[in-house]
Amino acid sequence: MKKIVALVTLAILIFSCSNKKQGNMLVQGQIKGLKKGTLYLQKMNDTVLVSIDSVKLLGDDTFLLSDNVKDPVMYYLTFDGNTTEKRIMFFGEEGTITINDKIEQFGFNPEVTGSKNQDIIKEFKKIDARFKNQRLDFIKQDFEARKVNDEDKIKQLEDDYKRMMRKRFLFTAQFAKNNADTEAAPYLALTELFDANVRLLDTINNSLTPKVKASDYGKRLQKFINEVKANETK
Repeated sequence: MKKIVALVTLAILIFSCSNKKQGNMLVQGQIKGLKKGTLYLQKMNDTVLVSIDSVKLLGDDTFLLSDNVKDPVMYYLTFDGNTTEKRIMFFGEEGTITINDKIEQFGFNPEVTGSKNQDIIKEFKKIDARFKNQRLDFIKQDFEARKVNDEDKIKQLEDDYKRMMRKRFLFTAQFAKNNADTEAAPYLALTELFDANVRLLDTINNSLTPKVKASDYGKRLQKFINEVKANETK
């Protein structure tokens, strides 16, 4: 009797999965070592992270999730609803996106293919890593200078740090302009240049193609620029 119930349950599960309506974005892949648990496909709705799709893995570490994408935006792949420590963040867009990772290092260095915008973000992060390393070096030197109360060194480090940040802002703005035909451009402006001079944001915004301007992140960038300018006139 137990075997019959198990077979019926399995048949219902297979039938449900096979009849599951798929969107224009398919997210497939493998999480090595994940034999039991639930994967959630999530994205931000205003300021709330909502689940779009999910799949329970029972003895199989491969998965298939989907959503209907209107505009390319950031998505999150989370394991058992853990959205803080373990998650994979990727640019979702129409088509098939493949994500491969390991459960032991889930979200640390996943392999994501099939998303043009994700490729651009990956390229940016690779180059931007040198600025992050410089920032860590500045923090270390500043700590040591303050420990011995070296005022001249502290002042020099502050000036050097400001110059480094300006270079990073200019690099990010130029990188976004070079990719102005992708939604990654306004996304980078919003996430990496939110505290930069509004003129930099304007240069990126003015370089965007009409399609990108009309996208979700394109509209958000225009709204953000308008808000910054409005606050400056107060």
